[in-house]
Amino acid sequence: MEHPVAVGERSQLAVMLAFAAADLPFLVPHGENTRYDLVLDLGDRFVRIQCKTGRLRAGAIRFAACSTYAHHPNPRTQRRDYAGQVDCFAVYCPETAGVYLIPLDEFTNRACGMLRVAPTRNNQRRRIRLADDYHFADVSVEITG
Repeated sequence: MEHPVAVGERSQLAVMLAFAAADLPFLVPHGENTRYDLVLDLGDRFVRIQCKTGRLRAGAIRFAACSTYAHHPNPRTQRRDYAGQVDCFAVYCPETAGVYLIPLDEFTNRACGMLRVAPTRNNQRRRIRLADDYHFADVSVEITG
């Protein structure tokens, strides 16, 4: 099983490749203790990006929309959302090879996020986020050998 840090680093790399291919300048913060992974430089403003790995499950790309601290001794809180600390999630899904940009202000669920790639079984449309609406780029980041 691959270490979660390696998985996250590959997702961050995929997002960086997508931004570079789109000629979008970005900044990488120094150190591991920032709540965001990248900062997009849009010329007139900065956008704080939190990179996440999405997993394709039951017709939807699912990703964690919070940080967990259960592995720390005596954590004050088990989970911490990103409200006020990031502007956007950039989700890389290896199964679709897609990078998806989701503004944080569109988020109502602070624990996990979901983007539908296939219709729901009951054809529900309300409160459903379609992956195509947030698709930014396709990037293939594979490990060989």
